[in-house]
Amino acid sequence: MVSELRLGYLYGLGAYIMWGFFPAYFKLLRPSGPFEVLAHRVVWSVLFMIILLSAVRGWRRIAELRHRPATLAGVALAGVLIGVNWATYIWAVNINRVVETSLGYFITPLVVIVAGVVILHERLRTAQWAAVGIGTVAVLVLTVDYGHPPWVALILAFSFSMYGLVKKRLGLPATDGLFVESAVLSLPALALLIWYARHDQLTFGHLSTGHSLLLAAAGALTAIPLLMFAGAANRLPLVSLGMLQYVAPTLQLALGVFLFHEPMPPVRLFGFGLVWVALAVFTWDGLRSARATRLRPAPLPAA
Repeated sequence: MVSELRLGYLYGLGAYIMWGFFPAYFKLLRPSGPFEVLAHRVVWSVLFMIILLSAVRGWRRIAELRHRPATLAGVALAGVLIGVNWATYIWAVNINRVVETSLGYFITPLVVIVAGVVILHERLRTAQWAAVGIGTVAVLVLTVDYGHPPWVALILAFSFSMYGLVKKRLGLPATDGLFVESAVLSLPALALLIWYARHDQLTFGHLSTGHSLLLAAAGALTAIPLLMFAGAANRLPLVSLGMLQYVAPTLQLALGVFLFHEPMPPVRLFGFGLVWVALAVFTWDGLRSARATRLRPAPLPAA
């Protein structure tokens, strides 16, 4: 029998590997434009989650959200944030900027640290400040290389970090959150698909059957890794889960450079190298902090 810890690693690796290969999947959806792909991703995610919630009998939890307006507002905000993230990611892959998308997810942990300081007023350890400083220098180096700030990477990092922060505050099960978030986005998504259809710009159903099936698969391919990640988060220590998060951007970077032949000039490579140094400092500090917490003696009970 597979232990819970090993199952957690399998779920986590499975989720991050799927996310890592998303650029290859989105490339297969051409000639569909990025916004049609986004609309299909939203609509098919809703349909997939309806089936899943019916199977696990989760509709009572969804119905209870009607009496929690603050939670619904938070979920709506999360939906907008993940919609921005999805749109930026799909658009970037569509215009051959996969390497920059990988940068976005590499720097996400550093943006989370900054968000903790600015929004939650958390105090950073010296090593965390060092990681943020090195990461900032890396972004400046990459700005020089690109000739402009790496907006794709920054939008991906900030939108996903804020999404994670909102989700943490809400504390909803993964199935409930994804359904409501997708439902929030479904009306504009459906409106966009109808507009495309009326203007003869809809590719779904007008190309091959295989292409239409690939578009429809976006729902399952969105939900499955998210649910696997939730399963990993429930079974793995936070430090272990944090180590796994680098799998996806590493795969994306490899796809961008070796499969899609995107350029990696020396200055850009140096910028990425600084990001990796910052992440090494960040990871080392996290491991050291976790070890210190484990070794700290438990407080004596009050008399």
